[in-house]
Amino acid sequence: MKKITAKKKITKKSAVKTASAKDVSASKLIDARIRELGDWRGEMLARIRGIVRQADPGVVETWKWRGVPVWEHGGIVSTGETHKSVVKMTFAKGASLKDPAGLFNSSLEGNVRRAIDFREGDKIDEKALTALIRAAVALNTSKAK
Repeated sequence: MKKITAKKKITKKSAVKTASAKDVSASKLIDARIRELGDWRGEMLARIRGIVRQADPGVVETWKWRGVPVWEHGGIVSTGETHKSVVKMTFAKGASLKDPAGLFNSSLEGNVRRAIDFREGDKIDEKALTALIRAAVALNTSKAK
């Protein structure tokens, strides 16, 4: 009996999700995700990315969990997940960070993570977000992890 296999059409979207780090750098994958979204979510992700990179020039961009941009420095600082109605920036150790500006508005019940859900039209408090990113990096790189 002859085995029949279907050829899967490779689309721009599936190529981004399945490309490995060996094939393309994480930064290029993030660039592609921003272009692929092509709407307010791509713009928001690009703005968040710019703030992260400006807040910590030593941050390393990685690509995990089948398509999630991740920023790391001494461990995961945050992720940039894109959903239908939000761009979610999850801080890996957010529960340990002071948030005087009250940016965290999601995943508040967890013991470790905290997140910020950005919706279409939201303004970003760049000063407060920069402080939060720097605090996350400081926590990751402190001796008392």
